[in-house]
Amino acid sequence: MELTRRQALALSAGAVAFAGLGFVPGPASADAAAAEKRLMDFTGGKAPQEGRITLTAPEIAENGNTVPISVSVDSEMTPDSYVEAVMLVADGNPNPAVATFNFTPSSGVAAATTRMRLAQTQNVIAVARMNDGSAYIDRKQVKVTIGGCGG
Repeated sequence: MELTRRQALALSAGAVAFAGLGFVPGPASADAAAAEKRLMDFTGGKAPQEGRITLTAPEIAENGNTVPISVSVDSEMTPDSYVEAVMLVADGNPNPAVATFNFTPSSGVAAATTRMRLAQTQNVIAVARMNDGSAYIDRKQVKVTIGGCGG
């Protein structure tokens, strides 16, 4: 397809008008409400309780591209009482649900380690869903430094 002079001028005028209206593209990010909705979907609408789950994350991440995250849940992991799944959520990411780990009684322990990308300072949330329908939550704020400066 060949672009005529008239089409090029029309596209340019449209781009100038679009920019003139104040549209400035910025980084995509989720809001706390989207993260909360994702958590409620994961828990089946039940409010998670504090305790039984431990989220380990650095207080300050010097490199937001590879932030180490560990999660463990205090559970017997028997057929009568075990962790079904653990979800990690970063409330400032464009897609707040970062990872979900599924477990069975055969897993032996409910623990996982991963790395995630965080573009800015935000809350990282871990939620464990138990086989009896109960849910447990832990959260940490991770400060992401930019250029070696705290922020």
